Amino acid sequence: MDNQEKTDKTIQTKLTLVIFALVALCAALPLSAQQKGQYVPGQWGLNAGVVPDPGITYEEITINYSATQLNNANGGVVPGITGTYSFWVVENVLMYVPRYKILGGYFAPYVVLSAANGSLVADLGIPPKLSGNGGGEGFADTYFQPLNFGWHLKRADFNAGFGFFAPTGRYTPGASNNVGSGYYGTDLTSNTTVYLTKNKATQGSLSTIWESHQQKSSTNIMPGQTFTLEYGIGQVLPLKKDLSRLLQVGVVGYDQWQVTRNQGATSGFPFYSVQAVGVQTNFIMPAKSLTFFFKYYSEYAALARPQGRTFVFGGNHTFRIPKPEPKKQ
Repeated sequence: MDNQEKTDKTIQTKLTLVIFALVALCAALPLSAQQKGQYVPGQWGLNAGVVPDPGITYEEITINYSATQLNNANGGVVPGITGTYSFWVVENVLMYVPRYKILGGYFAPYVVLSAANGSLVADLGIPPKLSGNGGGEGFADTYFQPLNFGWHLKRADFNAGFGFFAPTGRYTPGASNNVGSGYYGTDLTSNTTVYLTKNKATQGSLSTIWESHQQKSSTNIMPGQTFTLEYGIGQVLPLKKDLSRLLQVGVVGYDQWQVTRNQGATSGFPFYSVQAVGVQTNFIMPAKSLTFFFKYYSEYAALARPQGRTFVFGGNHTFRIPKPEPKKQ
């Protein structure tokens, strides 16, 4: 093999690794050859099993992810490639909980309307300077969960549901500014919160999301199924004696794995996975049905995808229907 052939092979190898960066990106901003799942981990954390009081709940969730490290299929850092990948997602969640129970639990369907923007810039370290980049912004895919039921138990809260992603975001095969995934996906979800003390101040939460995916529009690509596990353990601390203002702090984490092989043009791509741990704080005003939250996750392991960090913050408010009666003096 002569020097030119070696150079061409090096370029081809590094271009392939940049494609891995593009295809292994989180689903909030699917880029040109994206093949990952659609759920962005880090959205549940503490109190995951709790269904709001009857009424209409609005929640705003802002997610920021960034990474400067690309890992190979063995978890090692890919040498010779530098760059940054980041995205922002703003999710608007609307949930309706009727006052009447079904099967002993509350019916709690919801919809998530999202906007996203992000970018990837990668320097392959090959003279003359060669780079791969992509990014886009706009209205992203829409998530519907028409079946979701929650139960309030004495020492636990639990909910389970079925939902799907609709490809409402912009998607064109081969484009570098896609904001949508270009395919439908279905989810089976469960969320559990267990209260470890009688006053419910100490709790542990566990969430699971199993994703199945359909074929991407105008391609033969079908992303493999994905399983996500999120967890947290937290403690509520009163900020006022009348418990009108509470601070909740805890440790949270997420793990996400590809569990079945891709089909079509990306069938030879390696399985991806990621693990992260972090912290969460909540400011809660129970009487006003108002909560603000902040979460930080640091990814400590990743295979065949970027490894970085995640910020999640926002708040929610429940417009109670019917309104609670005022307490008697």
